[in-house]
Amino acid sequence: MQTTTRPPLRHARNELGQFLRSRREAIRPETLGLPEGGRRRTPGLRRDEVAELADISVDWYIRLEQGRPVTPSRQTVDAIARALRLDRVETAHLYALSGIALPQNAADETVPPTVQRMIDRLAQPAYITNRLGDVLHWNPAADTLFGFGDVAEEDRNVFIGMFLRPASRKLFGTGWEAEAKRMLAEFRPVHDINAADPRFVKLTARLQAESPVFAKWWRQHGIKAGGAGRKTLYAPGGGRTKYEYVALQVIENPALKTIIYYAV
Repeated sequence: MQTTTRPPLRHARNELGQFLRSRREAIRPETLGLPEGGRRRTPGLRRDEVAELADISVDWYIRLEQGRPVTPSRQTVDAIARALRLDRVETAHLYALSGIALPQNAADETVPPTVQRMIDRLAQPAYITNRLGDVLHWNPAADTLFGFGDVAEEDRNVFIGMFLRPASRKLFGTGWEAEAKRMLAEFRPVHDINAADPRFVKLTARLQAESPVFAKWWRQHGIKAGGAGRKTLYAPGGGRTKYEYVALQVIENPALKTIIYYAV
């Protein structure tokens, strides 16, 4: 059950143990087909029952609950989450306490309807991306500016657009290089904690193969925090406009970001 994940710190290990115990004790045994009465000394499930449901050793599970310095694998965390019947939010919390980056899945790529409606009603260009940089939803103003609707779905990604679409160099003009480097430096730390995700592997392999500039800058390992800023864009059909932009994390799904532009 070993993994290359960084072991959680002592405080997180203690919190992990307390969290596991609280969820174990909250489960009614009979809901899982286990006998409720008899000689049970603790509420909920016993540790050995959780271990059996998760198909891991009892000793390993006890170590986790005791906050001892062990590092669970992603498979172990998933198995425990299933055994304890954790929901999506609880599973994300279990991953965080275990010191493992939560993997992306189909749910991470689903934009909540309320957020879609908000984007649609904005007059300013706005769109939503996941951690991979895939553009999942956009409004008409963003489509006019960036042409998302003209791109095949598999290419509708901000990094593919920036490094592989000639239209991007026209859109950013003389500021293309600075903007491309900024985007890459913000993506690097996100990539590195998701480096085992096949989608990240596929994306970076394609960009390195098809863009010599991307390959060169990728080797430099630039790192930068994301956030708000300014851009000068040369919109299709002419016209030079300065924009302020802000990237907002979607609370319902932290894997998603909403990017909104305002002309200044």
